[in-house]
Amino acid sequence: MFCPNCKTEYREGFTKCSDCGADLVEKLPEENHEIDSDIRFVEILRTLNLVDIAFIKSILDSEGIHYFISGDIIQNINPIVDPAILMVVEDEADKARELLKDVNLSYTRFNFKK
Repeated sequence: MFCPNCKTEYREGFTKCSDCGADLVEKLPEENHEIDSDIRFVEILRTLNLVDIAFIKSILDSEGIHYFISGDIIQNINPIVDPAILMVVEDEADKARELLKDVNLSYTRFNFKK
């Protein structure tokens, strides 16, 4: 048994997801992994701090925002070379900005893109 929302697997005998309350299903639906070549990403912010990156990822992941962070790997090697750049799907950029607007990242050097 699986939760269709959380994708958590349950033993037989369970009928509801303990996390979200959804009814469990026997099998998860197949996911479509096709790439839409018309998807556009826009820059939301830049940061030089790995903690910022992890925190931002957790916020966006929890809300299902589609994003990638350019340069987050180089931050592990040489964090003062170039900032990591948060790129969000254009259609979700306003929602991402709204989610991140009150996040206090003032202990790092960063800037939001309007």
